[in-house]
Amino acid sequence: MPTVTIPHRSTSNPTPLAQHQRLTLLRQAVNRDDIPLQDCVAAALVLLYAQPLTRIARLTIDDVLREDGEVQIRLGDPPSPVPEPYADMLLDYLGQRPNTITATNPGARWLFPGRRAGQPMTPGTLEIRLRNLGFPTQRGRTSAIRHLVLQAPAPVVARMLGYNDDTTAHIAEEAGGTWRNYAPGNHSRSRSSRGLAPAVADDDCH
Repeated sequence: MPTVTIPHRSTSNPTPLAQHQRLTLLRQAVNRDDIPLQDCVAAALVLLYAQPLTRIARLTIDDVLREDGEVQIRLGDPPSPVPEPYADMLLDYLGQRPNTITATNPGARWLFPGRRAGQPMTPGTLEIRLRNLGFPTQRGRTSAIRHLVLQAPAPVVARMLGYNDDTTAHIAEEAGGTWRNYAPGNHSRSRSSRGLAPAVADDDCH
């Protein structure tokens, strides 16, 4: 038989970032002074909470909550705690969001307001900005969700971050998670759900 050449086929699921790469990028989001604050916040939402840009673009300032001295962000139910130093960064950003002092966007409540009246920044714009700053959004998000499902049961991660249960269960199985005997249900007040983000961020902040 003649030689057969199989063409390369790209994949929609690129190899996730290594954990040390993700942590390095998280530190850059907090410590680099040459990055606009809006991009730092968007990068943290990708790298800490595995949020897709389509969902990040639809967040509003009403999704940032302050309760009993704790900062939370509503990505699913229950809201996710925001650990330091990301909490301070997020609160600082609320007071200096771009595109809010023009005549077309007075009182805009989008977390990332766009330049068009009443519209948020588009996912495409967010992606270009982050990519140009060296934040790989898809690989970073894949790395973050794999890390999260190793820290807590997949159903808890799904509910807090707005993911489908089947999606997180599949990711947990691929990542070698050890929560297979976890019983699904309402665990909104469980220790795992309340401590999910800080447990992840303890390593990420230093």
